[in-house]
Amino acid sequence: MNNLCADIGWKSINHEGEQLCGDHIDIVEHDRNSSVMVLADGLGSGVKASILSTLTAKIISTMLAEGIRLEECVSTIAATLPICSERGLAYSTFTIVHLIGNETADIIQYDNPDLIFIRNGELYDYPRRDITVCGKRVKRSTINLEEGDVLIAMSDGCPHAGEGNSYNYDWEWEDIAEFMRDMIFAGYNAKTLATMLVDECDKEYGYRPGDDASACVIKIRRREPMNILFGPPRNKDDCDRMMSLFFSKEGKHIICGGTTSSIAAKYLGKPLKAVKACEKSDVPPISEIEGVDLVTEGVVTINRVIEYAKDALGKNELYEKWGFKRDGASLISRLLFEEATDINFYVGRAINPAHQNPDLPINFNLKMSLVEELSECLRKMGKRIKVSYF
Repeated sequence: MNNLCADIGWKSINHEGEQLCGDHIDIVEHDRNSSVMVLADGLGSGVKASILSTLTAKIISTMLAEGIRLEECVSTIAATLPICSERGLAYSTFTIVHLIGNETADIIQYDNPDLIFIRNGELYDYPRRDITVCGKRVKRSTINLEEGDVLIAMSDGCPHAGEGNSYNYDWEWEDIAEFMRDMIFAGYNAKTLATMLVDECDKEYGYRPGDDASACVIKIRRREPMNILFGPPRNKDDCDRMMSLFFSKEGKHIICGGTTSSIAAKYLGKPLKAVKACEKSDVPPISEIEGVDLVTEGVVTINRVIEYAKDALGKNELYEKWGFKRDGASLISRLLFEEATDINFYVGRAINPAHQNPDLPINFNLKMSLVEELSECLRKMGKRIKVSYF
């Protein structure tokens, strides 16, 4: 088994005045190393377009996830979707990326803008061949993937995005490819890259989109383990065992909570040092322990990380807050959302006496629910999560 994984992120904006998006993106995991991404663009905008694109994406992704051959999936859609009598166009176009073992990408493109493929920081002219399925001409590509490859699928609301009803010939496919190539150099994750592209399209539209616009970014990268220690164990005799398991794990180590940090410092035989805040923040300050990558406060900080995680899964509007700041919640968010692929939680079940104050909205159940909520958000981001309780 290889050590590669796929970081997948997407974003859409609606046609001005429409409550529903006429584009739909579906991502389905076939197994731990294979997944299917479908970006479907319904003809026009509004309710009908939304229904048709959703139907298209769901049928294709479900069939592929069940192991049905790609040709059969495309044939089913081609036979199902009618042609618009007025425009002579299919009621839904689509791009399919089937990642097999995170080593091979099987790509089908039907009337959507060509998928952008960036390899080694440069635009890669990947092979395409035309095939005919049920009388419809589609493009097919099979590509052996490498670490660092970036694939960008988009609906036709992205190229030529411009104000009013006129095309913007200064914002074409080649310009988008160049724009994304520059952004990739900065090391952003897939969700942030998709957000940047769609936000730039929104800007080109003068923030009044004349069409639905969607982008899905796939980054092929190495797996990156991360370990989080949150709370002391219920039984004090388990401290050494918990610390031994935590520090023996490969990857970076994050410790959350004052008592937990003190236990870890004692175990390592290193001092726990407070870090002076370099910027004003309502998140408790961080600390330092030699041999630990990040030491933060517990419940308040994790609660803020969950807030950022929920937004990152949606509109990603809070990226400016956690993407650059140096407070504990922002630092954890960058480590978990952008760096980590496999996250191990080590959660202590001890009840903190300080949290039993009836004036504080913190209790043992809340602490456990925070771990569950954060774990679920991270799973939706495509992370592998393992939670161990002590």
